[in-house]
Amino acid sequence: MKIIILGAGQVGSTLAENLVSEQNDVTVVDVDAARLDELQERLDIRIVQGRASYPNVLRRAGADDADMIIAVTNSDETNMLACKIADTLFQTPTKIARVRAQEYLKEEALWDKEALPVDMRISPEQLVTDYIRRLIEYPGALQVVDFAEGKVRLVGVKAYYGGPLVSRQLKELPQHLPGVEARVAAIYRRGRPIIPEGDTVIEAEDEVFFIAASDHIPRIISELRRLEKPVKRIMLAGGGNIGLRLARALEGQIQVKIIEKFKERARFLSEELDHTVILQGDGANEQLLREENIEDVDVFCAITNDDEANILSAMLAKRLGAKKALCLINRLSYVDLVEGGAIDIAISPQQSTVSALLARVRRGDVVKVHSLRRGAAEAIEAVAHGDRNNSRVVGRRLEEIKMPPGTTIGAIVRGEEVIIAHHDTVIQAEDHVILFIVDKKHTQDVEKLFQVGVSFF
Repeated sequence: MKIIILGAGQVGSTLAENLVSEQNDVTVVDVDAARLDELQERLDIRIVQGRASYPNVLRRAGADDADMIIAVTNSDETNMLACKIADTLFQTPTKIARVRAQEYLKEEALWDKEALPVDMRISPEQLVTDYIRRLIEYPGALQVVDFAEGKVRLVGVKAYYGGPLVSRQLKELPQHLPGVEARVAAIYRRGRPIIPEGDTVIEAEDEVFFIAASDHIPRIISELRRLEKPVKRIMLAGGGNIGLRLARALEGQIQVKIIEKFKERARFLSEELDHTVILQGDGANEQLLREENIEDVDVFCAITNDDEANILSAMLAKRLGAKKALCLINRLSYVDLVEGGAIDIAISPQQSTVSALLARVRRGDVVKVHSLRRGAAEAIEAVAHGDRNNSRVVGRRLEEIKMPPGTTIGAIVRGEEVIIAHHDTVIQAEDHVILFIVDKKHTQDVEKLFQVGVSFF
């Protein structure tokens, strides 16, 4: 596939890396020549320097015969205009734009194909807000991702010493959870993946990913770790777009406080929010945190635009008694350094954005993609089409399907029914199949499995 990425920032670079590894023809456009050169040294891509919305720049980038344009520059206006120009001048089939400003997103009339021909709009702030909300809903989880419109969830938890399932084989899971269908998709032990078998034993400190119907998630978490009390108090360091969205979503259900550094923004937040306490100050101010009873806070969430400030304030809050510390980190290299120590969970906005974008780029009918383990693994939702004659999966038992190494099918959604996968489960046409891929290099092989033969058409 020929893809043009507009913007070589964190998201554009991460996306280019993902797409090049899957044998796509990628061109990256940016105004910053040094950034482009650095990217080209690492990746097999074409680069074009220039303003992404200029017709001649898009022409030089090969928009005449591109299959897709993904506009992820730092400017909403540039992204939207580039998609409009790509449609008008080059009839580019698929146009994706990253749009941050709520003022644009809430005007539905803007997104009519006649007005702004954007096939998919991505809002990083909304993606991160949804992600944090799911973590608050399941306090013991490290990662929570949705499939099949929320019917199924994949959850990652760290097993703790003394948990009912720790030191037991996976085949004992049904005895501990009668009436609950679940499937362990993968286990990470000291950073290395283990493909789960019936006789696999869960050890303390293992990172366990399991798939189940959403209603069953809390019971399964309780088998692997102490069931943490529901979140009642949350403190947000940073009242930007994410802070505002998160407070709007949570106020009224739990007690929310926002610490905002800038006076004007703090005043704006106080006018926008009805049940949230707004504090003007520094999230890394020890005296302020003590005065606001940080030791009673269930979740402290550092979500400013400054990685270093987020790390420092989250570490301080945890040291002063906050039960859990979450931290927004833009630099992927920082994520592994801080997560699992004083900071419980590091959240990467570009990883969430890239996951959403990849679902649109994937071959076969892939409707959802989630990057896991900082991009090393993936969970995808693919729709099975065709019949036994033209499909490699439809009409076959799971034990008949030759899966790529390290790939497991966790669940199947058939209409409203959630079916946890077993070796004799038969895939039917139009099933939504949820797969876990330990090694992302096999993603293309999984996509090919779900492509139908010519006879289907």
